[in-house]
Amino acid sequence: QFLFVVTFTTFLLCCVDYDVLFANRPLNHSRAGERPKVTLPDAILPGPQCAHRIQASGWIIFLLVMAAVFWLYRLVKVLCSLLSYWEIRSFYTKALNIPSEELRSHSWQEVQARLIAVQRRQQMCVHKRELTELDIHHRILRFKNYTVAMVNKSLLPVRFHLPLLGSVVFLTQGLKYNLELLLFWGPGSLFQNKWSLRARCKRAGARQELARQLARTMVLLGLANLLLCPCVLVWQLLYAFFSYAEVIKREPGSLGARRWSLYGRHYLRHFNELDHELQARLSRGYKPAAQYMNSFTSPLLTVLAKNVGFFAGSILAVLIALTVYDEDVLTVQHILTAITLLGLVGHLLRACRSFIPDEHMVWCPEQLLQRVLAHIHYMPDHWQGNASRSETRAEMAQLFQYKAVFILEELLSPIITPLILIFAFPARALDIVDFFRNFTVEVVGVGDICSFAQLDIRNHGNPQWLSAGQTEASVYQQAENGKTELSLMHFAITNPRWQPPPPSELFLSHLKEKVQQDAAAVPPAQRILAEGPLGASLLS
Repeated sequence: QFLFVVTFTTFLLCCVDYDVLFANRPLNHSRAGERPKVTLPDAILPGPQCAHRIQASGWIIFLLVMAAVFWLYRLVKVLCSLLSYWEIRSFYTKALNIPSEELRSHSWQEVQARLIAVQRRQQMCVHKRELTELDIHHRILRFKNYTVAMVNKSLLPVRFHLPLLGSVVFLTQGLKYNLELLLFWGPGSLFQNKWSLRARCKRAGARQELARQLARTMVLLGLANLLLCPCVLVWQLLYAFFSYAEVIKREPGSLGARRWSLYGRHYLRHFNELDHELQARLSRGYKPAAQYMNSFTSPLLTVLAKNVGFFAGSILAVLIALTVYDEDVLTVQHILTAITLLGLVGHLLRACRSFIPDEHMVWCPEQLLQRVLAHIHYMPDHWQGNASRSETRAEMAQLFQYKAVFILEELLSPIITPLILIFAFPARALDIVDFFRNFTVEVVGVGDICSFAQLDIRNHGNPQWLSAGQTEASVYQQAENGKTELSLMHFAITNPRWQPPPPSELFLSHLKEKVQQDAAAVPPAQRILAEGPLGASLLS
């Protein structure tokens, strides 16, 4: 795709004679008095002339050189990945005895069980005799657990208050890539390799010097992003155009669809939750979330969408009818342009159907938000009882954004990301250094991990979720919104053979008792039905 976009764009810029294509210059082979007939080969320049135009533009040569360097880097990275994938394939077929053709029929729990059994027999990890399910998840999700914890503690400067727009969250793929480069695997990052934090980061006496170095690295990385901004911006624009133009034509309503934002995926993610588990959970919550967001409509936008669609459709219908009656109408100047523009307006209005409420919709935001919470598991306390407020919907939109907003953010990312790195991140450098020092523990056979990922409610539990005396965590140490407790419940359910530590096991046993008591207090289904008029009628 990258090669095609670069080659095709260069061809369009340097190898097409647009004067001939737009009939601004007559062709030499057209006869006098005849209307010139232009074919595609007539508008394409010969090879030598095309090469000369490329060589005459220094800007195009510079972009082509940058594209070639980036493509070679990607090629080397893909080749290295192929070698890693081959090793993974060999490990699955030889060590785990799972042939490639049977892999799709195995669940992750089955693969994990085989891995634990192989460790007992062959001791692949030499530092400990047995691997637990938690050890495996720690090794897979080491860096992601750190990122989830930083988002949970509001450590990353991704929330801004802008005039007119209010509170805005900005976290794109470009900013996430720079963050990982800065903290985990880039030159000068806090981690010295894939499993170990630098020794200096663990010493309290070096925090000020480390913070100054990290702030300086943030500024330099931001300046590098600013220098590469033109190249990245051109690529983002071209890739977005080639990717979404056909999709918008075929499915114009796709821009009005919603998706879970990148910030939302980190905010809603449990500690030690694998990618496929997160995707399955958010996919189950997609329909309830879309129904909740669509329950808010603007009367003004509804009227505008309906009337603009009516006017554009009426004019387009008349033009099409005239064209069917006599095709000479198409020879009238700008008539095709008008038909195309009116058709485009119609397509865009199909994308704006979300502004027009469903006539059969029943207004029940509280129930809809509870259905959403059943799947996403997290929401701020002030949402309770305020599901019908526009502020709650605006905060939900930060987690569940329009696809058009996602595309716009990614297009603006090359411009905004350098500014955030230069002006917002350095002020948090000391807090980030302290976070990695205070919340990193070394586990034998696993390496350095985020202490929140140990699911230790005694050290990171929230008193609102626990009985008295079950946690010793201060406000700084506890996870927000009950993330430690909910992550513990999720991990215990998805890994039933895992043996949690005693405090966590005590919490889970108390929770089970509470659930059983609540279930016993609920009246049976037959009584609930009998008390209602419909149930009484059916049971009679």
